[in-house]
Amino acid sequence: MMAKRIWKFGRVAMLAGLCASAAQAQQQGGNDSNILNLPENIQMLGDSNPNVRRATAVVNGAVLTGTDVEQRLALILAANEQQISPEEQQRLRRQVLRNLIDETLQIQEANALEMEVTDAEVDQTYNRLATQRFNRTIDEMKTYLTSIGSSPASLKRQIKGELSWNRLLQRNVQPFVNVSTEEVRDLYDRLEASRGTAEYRLGEIYLAATPANRAQVQANAKQIVEQLQKGGSFVGYARQYSEASTAAVGGDLGWIRLAQLQNSTLENVAREMSPGQLVGPIEIPGGYSILYMIDKRQVGMADPRDALLSLKQISMDFPAGTSQAKAKQQVDMFTKAVQKMKGCGTADAEAAKIGATVVNNDQIAVRSLPEALQAPLLELSVGQATPPFGSLEEGIRVLMLCGRDDPAVEAGPNYDQLMAQIEDERVNKRAQRYLRDLRRDAVIEYN
Repeated sequence: MMAKRIWKFGRVAMLAGLCASAAQAQQQGGNDSNILNLPENIQMLGDSNPNVRRATAVVNGAVLTGTDVEQRLALILAANEQQISPEEQQRLRRQVLRNLIDETLQIQEANALEMEVTDAEVDQTYNRLATQRFNRTIDEMKTYLTSIGSSPASLKRQIKGELSWNRLLQRNVQPFVNVSTEEVRDLYDRLEASRGTAEYRLGEIYLAATPANRAQVQANAKQIVEQLQKGGSFVGYARQYSEASTAAVGGDLGWIRLAQLQNSTLENVAREMSPGQLVGPIEIPGGYSILYMIDKRQVGMADPRDALLSLKQISMDFPAGTSQAKAKQQVDMFTKAVQKMKGCGTADAEAAKIGATVVNNDQIAVRSLPEALQAPLLELSVGQATPPFGSLEEGIRVLMLCGRDDPAVEAGPNYDQLMAQIEDERVNKRAQRYLRDLRRDAVIEYN
């Protein structure tokens, strides 16, 4: 399990990003597929399939309607970065129903323990999200939600579920989680020993599995990987299907040091990955993980791509109808003129002589530039320029380096931050067991 798979109060704000939270339990099941002593040849008696149901249910007496499911689904579809096929939408409906059931159990548990979240608290969070996150008035937010097929009530119910669950964890779980100073020191020593080694920013989609449903979960994970390989949005699929709390942020684990990956299989896989690479499904205790390498850097070392540059962009357009031969002549003339420039001090005057345009750009982060330009710019000294680049349609240009502020070396997490990471991990594990117990004791009727 990864250290960032945690339950945090701040998830409420991310949930207003119109994505579905997936608060599924990550059970630590084994790999024994015959733990239930099932026969090898299964023969169904009767035509009824208990898994084929309409998307409605009654949870301890609380009714979940098809409208509830469709309005929550509309929030997800509105936030998705690409079209979702009807087949995927049907899978998503089943996931939404499971989420709504968990949400109902969490609200009911908070009410039973006299920790009810009031309507005023929900309205306060909803109003803040509408005005601060979406830059809409309350009336505009209502109009928007209605236009996409959802409603304020659907989003408010999601907010109430999150507030209720966090309140339960704060009282019934967090006070009973203890971390010793020895554990923190041990982790700190391991992190220090890893200084200078690779650090990864990973995206994660986690699907929980038990011995009974492991084959089906693996098949679902493979389908997700196929969709991602065809160009599907990792962030979108993580929000829809991941059963880790990182689903709320599109599966982003942030910058992870290998010493913080508390699973040897995932650690070995991540070590071999390159930026932009997708790997999975990976079988781990409790389920399957799909990993996406977002970026990579050196632990405890400054990343050169975080340098801030002062640049002059010197450019010249080609007149309409310019031939390739004529363009080559102008490129040669432009290149020679740039080579004659004695740093940024003479660039403006020399550019004017050939009819070129100069635009000053200050405090530009290297990583914000196209990847093809990052390496050439990092190799320049002040006053030097990149090789010319462009096209007949866009003209020709160079970037001249006029100044560079290198990034400071990061100190890394301190003692308190490491303590919080370990505490969050343990809170998450207990939260999963808590939710599993609520599911086990629930009376659920499907229509």
